Amino acid sequence: MIPLVFAVGIIGGIWMGKYMFVSQRSIHEEKLRTILEMIDNEYVDEVDMDSVFEQLYPRLLELLDPHSAYIPASELQAVNEDLEGSFSGVGVSFQIMNDTVNIIEVVAGGPSEKVGLLPCDKILRADTVSLTGKGATNENVFKNLRGKKGSKVVLEILRSTSSKPLKFDIVRGDVPVHSVDAIYAMKDSTGYVRVSKFARTTADEFHNALLALRLQGVNRYIVDLRGNSGGYMDQAILMAREFLKEGDMIVYTKGKMPEYQSIAVADIDGPFKDTELVVLTDEYSASASEIFAGAIQDNDRGLIVGRRSFGKGLVQNQTVLPDSSAIRLTIARYFTPSGRSIQKEYKPGEMEDYELDITRRYKRGEFYSADSIKFDPAKTFTTRTGRTVYGGGGIMPDVFVAEDTVGITSYYIQVVNAGLIQKYAYKVASNYREVLKNAKTIGQLKKVLPRDNTLLDGFVEYAAANGVPARWFYIRKSQNLILTQLKAVIARDLLGYPAFIEMLNEGDAVVRKGFQLLIDGESPTVIYPADAVKAGAEKKSSVSKSNSPAGSAKASPGRK
Repeated sequence: MIPLVFAVGIIGGIWMGKYMFVSQRSIHEEKLRTILEMIDNEYVDEVDMDSVFEQLYPRLLELLDPHSAYIPASELQAVNEDLEGSFSGVGVSFQIMNDTVNIIEVVAGGPSEKVGLLPCDKILRADTVSLTGKGATNENVFKNLRGKKGSKVVLEILRSTSSKPLKFDIVRGDVPVHSVDAIYAMKDSTGYVRVSKFARTTADEFHNALLALRLQGVNRYIVDLRGNSGGYMDQAILMAREFLKEGDMIVYTKGKMPEYQSIAVADIDGPFKDTELVVLTDEYSASASEIFAGAIQDNDRGLIVGRRSFGKGLVQNQTVLPDSSAIRLTIARYFTPSGRSIQKEYKPGEMEDYELDITRRYKRGEFYSADSIKFDPAKTFTTRTGRTVYGGGGIMPDVFVAEDTVGITSYYIQVVNAGLIQKYAYKVASNYREVLKNAKTIGQLKKVLPRDNTLLDGFVEYAAANGVPARWFYIRKSQNLILTQLKAVIARDLLGYPAFIEMLNEGDAVVRKGFQLLIDGESPTVIYPADAVKAGAEKKSSVSKSNSPAGSAKASPGRK
């Protein structure tokens, strides 16, 4: 049992904080001490106080706000690895299908590539641990593939070209965690960059991506932050600086302590300050994503396209506790350059209500109509050129694009829920691996893959054999969606994850809209100086009125 004095110290410290008056704090500490002593001396059953406290700490922080959190010592390393830029392991991405661990990508330059592992290999064992059947779980795979740098693991692999399992001795090493998932040049001097999170290396990755595209003749950029739940705020600041002019504000924070009050301003002219820019957001773009989008929007530097962002305007600071657990405590609120707090409303302690916000948006029709989005008129702000934007509920895009539901039928839902698109695509990729071993691009892949009718017929036959009978009325309605996703997963398995994104984007309505806006010259290419604000506002009026719900009274995470 944890000594009562130690327990009181921890609970009292988290619950009351060092800012409470001594008299108030002592009253609550005394009450807590009395309760603990009564449990220890009088409660009828034996109590595992370690377990009690581990359940109590998260609840204490939940009573504050939706984003303060307790992280047990056993989970801290795994939680942090996703943002720290690298971890130590064997360097593969995998997918579990039919109780089998299938390698879908071998990280370039990683330990597995060096010993000859290939996509489509199946992992049977890690040392003596079975990774098939009941052993094929994410937790089991992570536990046995990740490990201390320099440690060894023997993987038993099943490969389609070998009648017997193969064994590979792999020395675990540093595996980079990339946050820029895909970059590629589109037509008409336009480049696409997808940023999945804001990790330690994101700003450097992003800068290098922009430079690589510039060398390919790109002078217009689409930055895709959809699904990006955030991460390190400083990385968002550095990313925004790429497109701003020296002296432009990016974000500021307000907290109780002086060190948590800050203003971030571009300290140089960004190397891409004169390029055209579109930023894509959706309801899962949060925190650092919203800092970046807010800076671009409030400075009238580019257009935000898509759907309203999540609405997380709270800043957390992580503190590691003596037992190697940690707390992430909200220590400030951040504000966009116009003065907006984009944090959506919440009631302390009512986490379930907060988490249902996205569901409520969907039911209100926000995913399909900008007119369904309501903002508080009292939280009205203006951008640099005088356009109206709103605080208190995420970043509303300048150009709203409804969620695309074309092609979604009951048949499509059935095959998706059964995982049949991924499974059939994996089968096709395996069949074409030898033919495509020298393929490097989407274009080369398309030339070799079966024609659309052949690919669709093969999938329908495969789905029927796996419990989803053919219903051609619905299949015809869904065929473009099914074919796009099949090709995207095949591209991922054969060429890597960036190819998956590039192929999906060919049928993506938000990407298409962003691209068209750039081609039509709708995105501003300069930051208007203070003495030209009025003229700039007139220049932007057509966008504000015709494309932007932000111009009307009806509308304007993480990873953590």
